[in-house]
Amino acid sequence: MATGVVAALVCIGVSLLFLMFAGGKEADHSQALATGTWNRVVPLIRQGPLPSVLHDGKGVAIQVLDAHDRVVSATRQLVGKPPMAAFRSTSEDVRAARVLCPPAGLKGCMTVVSYKIYQLDGVWLLYLAVPVVPWYGDTTALFLAIGVSLLVVTMMTAWAFRDLTKVLFPVNAIRMELAEITATGLHRRVPVPGKYEEIKCLAETANDTLDRLEGAYQQLRRFTSDASHDLRSPITAMRAQLEEALMYPRDTDWPKMTEAVLTGVERLQAIVTDLLALARLDAGAPLLRDATDLGRLVDAEVSHRTYRVEIVKDLARNVFICCDRLRITRVLVNLLDNAERHATSKITVSVRADGQTATLEVVDDGAGIAVEHREMVFDRFTRLDASRDRDAGGTGLGLAIAREIAEAHDGTLTIEDSERGARFVLRLPVCDPPPAADPDGSSETRSPSAGADDGEARPRPSARKSWTISNARGGRAS
Repeated sequence: MATGVVAALVCIGVSLLFLMFAGGKEADHSQALATGTWNRVVPLIRQGPLPSVLHDGKGVAIQVLDAHDRVVSATRQLVGKPPMAAFRSTSEDVRAARVLCPPAGLKGCMTVVSYKIYQLDGVWLLYLAVPVVPWYGDTTALFLAIGVSLLVVTMMTAWAFRDLTKVLFPVNAIRMELAEITATGLHRRVPVPGKYEEIKCLAETANDTLDRLEGAYQQLRRFTSDASHDLRSPITAMRAQLEEALMYPRDTDWPKMTEAVLTGVERLQAIVTDLLALARLDAGAPLLRDATDLGRLVDAEVSHRTYRVEIVKDLARNVFICCDRLRITRVLVNLLDNAERHATSKITVSVRADGQTATLEVVDDGAGIAVEHREMVFDRFTRLDASRDRDAGGTGLGLAIAREIAEAHDGTLTIEDSERGARFVLRLPVCDPPPAADPDGSSETRSPSAGADDGEARPRPSARKSWTISNARGGRAS
């Protein structure tokens, strides 16, 4: 309809111009006809005598009046009739014209032109009557303009309707398919048309979005299954232990039972802490940035903890970064715990400055991670099969938390090639050192393993089987 309206407006404008041109040409023709008749009749008047009936000059009505206003000659339709008009030109002009509806003895509106002709006996009058020329010229031009306009508007509207229908058919198919896709049908995809490049790109983009949505939904389902199992298992175990203790209070080893229940509580707390940490990162919680010597921070954390494998340190000093110390320590703890679970005998931790970048590497001598899985392990709720076998209680959140903390500090966390095992590389922008850094390292952070992480209490270490947050997160892809 829009195309039809535009075509109609264009045709109306063009038709008006055409009709005005045709009207002008027709008016010029009428003027030329009157002038030609005047040129033909005036010599006859001067030569005399005039015939009583003049030749009809192409539809021009003619009357000749003598000095006494008597009709002495006229064309056939005006013979024996009174003068067709009573006006004459002023004394200065020899020509005057008026539109009379109708002139005396004639029908319809006509343009009557009066000419003065000076004779010996006085002033004679020559009246010429020609049809009035409308602004559009004649009916032929009017009908031509209307016909062509209707034809053009009809053709343009039909062409636009046909093409738009063809174009919108795949769009409607895409819309209908999207309307029918639900959570139980995320495998469905919208049809991709073979032509119309823009709509083809739209369909491909929609399918890519559906691919990502299906992947995220599958991850969420896996996480729901894993998290429900991880939460249900310790709760079920604690419930069974407490019910048994209540049923047989005299036969219960209360310290041992309490130890087991507390272990389950610490595991639940670790899972909830990871979820809260992710929620804070997603919400964009502000970072408490301080200039920190990364080498000293790593040295303090590694020295604070005890590991089952050898820790080899290569820590450069005076590599300062502006960071939230607790969160960067959280990244280090996650990487060390992950490496410890998969290392055979040794973990290498190094810190160095590469230009304007501070680099932290944690390398273990375990089985390593396949190239196709190196990005997958950073996805939330993802654990590889080997990780599940080693640590069935993980949630698959640890490395996702570590990467988001790195990105919140304008850095990156990746897995790169190594001769053996997995090599995790954390890169952060360096900054200027503080005005007066404490040489004994007191300006470094306290170890979060004995304090809080992101505002949440961490499970306390004890002589019992200690469950830390990193233990509860899972293995290689924790």
